[in-house]
Amino acid sequence: MINKAVASADEAVADVFDGATLVVGGFGLCGIPENLIAALVRKGVKELTVVSNNCGVDDWGLGLLLRPRQIRKMVSSYVGENAEFERQFLSGELEVELVPQGTLAERMRAGGAGIPAFFTPAGVGTLVAQDKETRSFDGREYLLERGIVGDFALVAAWKGDRLGNLVYRKAARNFNPMAATAARIVIAEIEELVSVGRLDPECVHTPGVFVKRVVVAPRAKRIERRTVRKSG
Repeated sequence: MINKAVASADEAVADVFDGATLVVGGFGLCGIPENLIAALVRKGVKELTVVSNNCGVDDWGLGLLLRPRQIRKMVSSYVGENAEFERQFLSGELEVELVPQGTLAERMRAGGAGIPAFFTPAGVGTLVAQDKETRSFDGREYLLERGIVGDFALVAAWKGDRLGNLVYRKAARNFNPMAATAARIVIAEIEELVSVGRLDPECVHTPGVFVKRVVVAPRAKRIERRTVRKSG
């Protein structure tokens, strides 16, 4: 019987190699595969190219990989509130490719759909367009952007089964569904493992055919910036 569940996050990322390209789901600290990231820190894998919306914060999420210099290049749309990211970027220690947020999502989706490249108006006339092919359609300029396919994708889901079918919850659907199609090996951490048949097929966001491994892992769900309404 197919069983994609593994015993630990460390086992799930055991074959991630130095120099690998990782596509990581989530948005800042929301919906990120925090246990898989921590396992990569313990593994000590280095020279990584990481494709993700941003790099978390200094002491959480992808930021944990920055301090020991495990990331060589970051492809993202937002520097965020990560002081170490900013420091390494400005000092030239970290290679950074900044991508408009919608373009980044579409590059992941295109890679997962087998589309090698597409045209978009985002970034025309800016530094984003540097050294990129442009073409005019109906009197408007567009940039050629490449689809993204990584060696590994790390995603975080709410529920999953041993076949790898995944359901995301609320804001965790930011980038995770696209990332889960955009790599040769997709690894998911989930909050709850359910028996096969328990997930409503109409509610499955990532079919198991895309997923190689799942691991049940507790998640802290930290808040990057808490904002509350003032009383009175």
